Amino acid sequence: MIRKIMISCIAATSLILFSTQAFALINFSVGVPLSHSFSKDLESDGVSGTFIQIGIPILPGIGMDNIETKIKDSDTKIATTIYNLYYLLPIPVINLTLGAGVGSTEIKCDTCSKYYDKGGAVQGYASLGFPIIPLFDLHLSYRSITTKVKGKGSNEGNDVDLSGNVMGIGIMFNF
Repeated sequence: MIRKIMISCIAATSLILFSTQAFALINFSVGVPLSHSFSKDLESDGVSGTFIQIGIPILPGIGMDNIETKIKDSDTKIATTIYNLYYLLPIPVINLTLGAGVGSTEIKCDTCSKYYDKGGAVQGYASLGFPIIPLFDLHLSYRSITTKVKGKGSNEGNDVDLSGNVMGIGIMFNF
């Protein structure tokens, strides 16, 4: 009887440890944005960039997001760089990551630097990952970015609210 209980405990523990990345020594994640929607009247005409994260389970990790969004019907781009702290919750079977970050946003065009300074950016995000094979997971992320770019020179006082949401996809490797 004791033998059956011990074997069952070992099997259950092995299954839990095998199915979660919470017991890995280090995790590394890369991703790309899929869409960027603005809370004001702007419309995106494509988004590019990268999301990079590295961390140790049980402790907060660090990351960096670079997002560049082209504005529809113009040559203007919105470039956002954010540095993140995140926490990978140790949940078996799925990987839930919660994070927050700060950084800057810049409007890029031929004369934009003459009329606008960089603005501060703050974000909160969540990522939900599903293991595809042991030590790898595919995850979807949702980022809520709050940012305002300040006008300067003759445009002073005409701040532009560029807040919005970014959806992304990525892959995490745990080893």
